Amino acid sequence: MFWFRIFAIAQLALLARRHLSLLEPDERGRLAKLVAQSRGRPASNLSATERQEMLRLAQKLEPAAFAQGAWGAARGRGRGKP
Repeated sequence: MFWFRIFAIAQLALLARRHLSLLEPDERGRLAKLVAQSRGRPASNLSATERQEMLRLAQKLEPAAFAQGAWGAARGRGRGKP
């Protein structure tokens, strides 16, 4: 069970890296700044323009594909294959 967890964590880390690489370096920095500035409450801590920018950047990360891959890793199925 221990090695399964280590393997799943490693798969998730690689998957996250793959999706983060979809952003340009300046976009990654800007997204990190917006997330920090929001302090977990984007509705009250970001302007409407900043929220739209954060959403646009998050969408570039392909969240549906990430979720599918993460689900597959959690189930022990590699890259989300059934």
